[in-house]
Amino acid sequence: MTLKLYSHPLASFCHKVLIAFYEAETPFEPLMVDLGDPGDHARFLDLWPVGKMPVLRDEGRNETIPEASIIIEYLDQNYPGVQTMLPADPATCLRARLWDRFFDLYVQEPMQKIVFDSFRPEDRKDKTGVEAAEQRLMQAYEMVENHMKDRTWAAGDDFSIAECSAAPALFFAGIIVPFKSDQSALRGYFERLVDRPSFRRVLVEARPYFDNFPFRDRIPQQFLTVKDA
Repeated sequence: MTLKLYSHPLASFCHKVLIAFYEAETPFEPLMVDLGDPGDHARFLDLWPVGKMPVLRDEGRNETIPEASIIIEYLDQNYPGVQTMLPADPATCLRARLWDRFFDLYVQEPMQKIVFDSFRPEDRKDKTGVEAAEQRLMQAYEMVENHMKDRTWAAGDDFSIAECSAAPALFFAGIIVPFKSDQSALRGYFERLVDRPSFRRVLVEARPYFDNFPFRDRIPQQFLTVKDA
């Protein structure tokens, strides 16, 4: 197999790339990285010394591509499938890039701050930092709510890289800091993301690992029994 994706089924940034692969129907070999295994971790660091997932290895081109957004763009350029994630229209593409960055920086990052802090011992927890992260999430929710009124997808008429980022970001963030009951546009957008076959497949693959998620007890029952579309 030419394309090998180094990832983990529970990692939200890995979900982002998996969604793009499944949307495009591009064949690849998934390789799960266990960072808790010293040998596996060392081999992964040989591939990408930064040590963050996902990483794409293209054996045919002898290329190693890190960073989820860059991987998705690389796939669009070199292995275009049935659905591309970067719109052809320049203005729409720029908007897709913007919302891709928005969900990464203002939803994924504060969500991960809260998750990582939960693993800290009590005497090292960053209460102020977690509160700030929660506030950032609530602000981001309001911005998505306002943006998604009268829209189906974030950047235009079609599913794009923005949704690849939005789906896992809103999934995990919404478990930790639930959406408000009056945020109907945000809720509707999230429901459309969950109904997307590519994201449903990602959730099915992640489900066996949900017990490792520190907020597992807050996961809605619908996601514990989700079936592939």
